[in-house]
Amino acid sequence: MPGRTTVTFIRHSALTALGARVFGLSTQTSEYQHEMAQRLHLPFEVLSDHKLELTNALRLPTFHFGSETMTKRCTLLIENGRIERCFYPVFPPDGDAEKVLEWLTGRVAR
Repeated sequence: MPGRTTVTFIRHSALTALGARVFGLSTQTSEYQHEMAQRLHLPFEVLSDHKLELTNALRLPTFHFGSETMTKRCTLLIENGRIERCFYPVFPPDGDAEKVLEWLTGRVAR
């Protein structure tokens, strides 16, 4: 059975084959995200919304952990600067890529 990192790379490859560009977004600092992306061997960039500017502008769902505000997992499909689809809630955390692949595949087929 492939490990989580292998599955992440396979899904990332499938998404990019359909023309998608994949980014992560979190409210943690760029320094933390860089360390995390290296530690987890992520095949995509993680962008920082440390000041919650995008989170607040889009009214993304949040939760509080200690003194920090964090975004809940959601997936935004953006085309030409417009949000075309939002997947929320994301559960299980590693299952959302399949929904996105189905949506993109259906869109390509049209």
